[in-house]
Amino acid sequence: MATLRRALLNAHRILNSSTVPNRTTIVIRPQYGWVSRFSSTNISNTQPLDIDLSSEESKRRLFNRLLYRSKQRGFLELDLVLGKWVEEHIYSMDENGIKALVHVLDLENPDLWKWLTGQEQPPETVSINPVFSTVQEKVLKNLNSHSAPETRATPGQPWVRGWDDIKKGRDSPITGNQ
Repeated sequence: MATLRRALLNAHRILNSSTVPNRTTIVIRPQYGWVSRFSSTNISNTQPLDIDLSSEESKRRLFNRLLYRSKQRGFLELDLVLGKWVEEHIYSMDENGIKALVHVLDLENPDLWKWLTGQEQPPETVSINPVFSTVQEKVLKNLNSHSAPETRATPGQPWVRGWDDIKKGRDSPITGNQ
């Protein structure tokens, strides 16, 4: 615990130190969604990802990382949906498919869930992603075949419902699960 505290204090001291002339500001550059290396500030988000599929060992490590990221997002619904889809498709994907998958995995959980379920319209850059389109098609197909329309939110509306919204008895609340 003391080591962590010292490391955090050192990091805080470095970040708050006065600027030195001719010093390049260091920023953290994400690669595959996790911090992997440091580089200078002249990085654009359009820089291509370095995906090494040359050896079996590098493929195995990359696939395991992507499988882990898709199954351990911390959002149960997305863990199940994305984890299952990635598990079924990752071994047949080429480099462009893997890049598209990485871009989907880099999206924020609440936004991704709303876009996949049709609650909100995804941005153009997300909707043209082939991985996103395929996963969204699967999610919407499952929703249409396994859930009643009255239990789902209309497009553009939040998907917040109470357990007793449908029940209209004498003792039931007026709205929600009060």
